[in-house]
Amino acid sequence: MFGGRSGEHEVSLASAASVIANLDRSRYEPVLIRIDKDGRWTLPDRPPVSFSAADVIEQVKLDSTRSSRASREVHVAAQPGPETLVALDRMSPGESPADDGETARVTRIGIDVFFPVLHGPYGEDGTVQGLLELAGAAYVGAGVAASAIGMDKALMKSVFAERALPGPAHVTVIARDWHEQPEAVIARITGTLGLPVFVKPANLGSSVGISKAGDRAQLEAALTLAAEFDRKLVVEAAVPNAREIEVAVLGNDRPEASVPGEILPSPSREFYSYEAKYLDSDSTLLIPAPLEPDQADEIRRLAMEAFLAIDCAGMARVDFLMDRATGRICISEINTIPGFTTISMYPKLWAASGLDYPALLDRLIQLAFERHAERYLWAK
Repeated sequence: MFGGRSGEHEVSLASAASVIANLDRSRYEPVLIRIDKDGRWTLPDRPPVSFSAADVIEQVKLDSTRSSRASREVHVAAQPGPETLVALDRMSPGESPADDGETARVTRIGIDVFFPVLHGPYGEDGTVQGLLELAGAAYVGAGVAASAIGMDKALMKSVFAERALPGPAHVTVIARDWHEQPEAVIARITGTLGLPVFVKPANLGSSVGISKAGDRAQLEAALTLAAEFDRKLVVEAAVPNAREIEVAVLGNDRPEASVPGEILPSPSREFYSYEAKYLDSDSTLLIPAPLEPDQADEIRRLAMEAFLAIDCAGMARVDFLMDRATGRICISEINTIPGFTTISMYPKLWAASGLDYPALLDRLIQLAFERHAERYLWAK
């Protein structure tokens, strides 16, 4: 499942292309479910068994230009059963045998396991996971609650605080309050956190809408930008001269952590922004991160604790900020559907830990079946 209604639609396409290209075709028959930016779900016009990574992107380009009346519309049947997908092949008047107006040929498709490769709202936030729960389907990754908490940075920080996990000081701002009471919001932020700060939409990823603010003018601009993406904003105290460390986590109730990696953004960027992730060619990933053994062990331990704190499943990438001067470690956030291209940090961290991309996909699918079996065992 790829695409989606969020601002991370294009990132999802790239991730999905890599997943499809690395699936073992002797074991799996992939079915591509594309979710358009307007929320329509469609299937490709031709069987996807032979699709390469390039084919996936090309299929999306073809789908975006073809007539909606000619597309294969697909829906998840929101009740348990052997045929989870219902595909509708729309026919225009004159095409149906009875010539009695538009009709559709209905095809029911059984799916063994769903693999959501959807970043951001309407995919990573528990909404799709809830639909798959209604369908009684096995799926890769976090469940409804963990997905929702992992997506909402304000809720995430509350859960981490309850578990005494270290993080930057922060305040939560409602966008409406910013628009209606800007002076009060500015006073609360500067009085509580001081400057500089990072301002983020609470429910978005891939560094979309994130800004660093070092003075009042920058803070106003950052709040206004973040409010374009979400009704709730998170403002964090900046960690001085921070190192950006990431760890990949894999598992269900007994997760494992990869070696840590470090991100060195382009010298022209102050932090690992959207542009640094996807547009710059001179950002650097150091795997493994140059850390002391006790630092690496502590970061890996905290990554697994964060994973368990939100009751995550399958996969997650946990991002850290580390003060260069003091060595203080802060959890920045957890991502329940991290970027999945072949150059993304999550698969690269596992490759450096001895698990290559195809084997990682195998493991994630196995974990999905294990969690599904456990859920229904307890339900009985």
